[in-house]
Amino acid sequence: MRRYELTDAQWRQIEPLLPPRQGRGRPYRDHRTMLHAWFWILNSGSPWRDLPERFGPWKTAYNRFNRWRQVGLIDRLLQALPIRLDAAGHIDGDLWCVDGSSVRAHGSAVGGGKKRGYARTGGSRIGPQPRRLGHHNPCGG
Repeated sequence: MRRYELTDAQWRQIEPLLPPRQGRGRPYRDHRTMLHAWFWILNSGSPWRDLPERFGPWKTAYNRFNRWRQVGLIDRLLQALPIRLDAAGHIDGDLWCVDGSSVRAHGSAVGGGKKRGYARTGGSRIGPQPRRLGHHNPCGG
């Protein structure tokens, strides 16, 4: 099995949720190959045109992905699969994982806070600094 590809057990969970293969027209690229192509694209971050040849023409994978997305099939798969997996006892409802790289925190949560007594770009000021009140023109104007 290659990187980003489904195991046979994973495929058996997903296959019944997919539409039947079409039998008319051109030979239909099988669903598993298309899913592997999509996983490769989504995980690698590569453009569709860089899809490896083992997945078939990039445009076939791209067109099917867009067609399934537009008709809502991908959304239905993503909703149905966790339900099936939970019913089969494959989901641990007590385990929660949060990826810290996607959770934004306020600057003060990491010790940022307000900077007092520091110039914005010049670092700390040493010694007492005169306080400027009102408008002051050092050129006497």
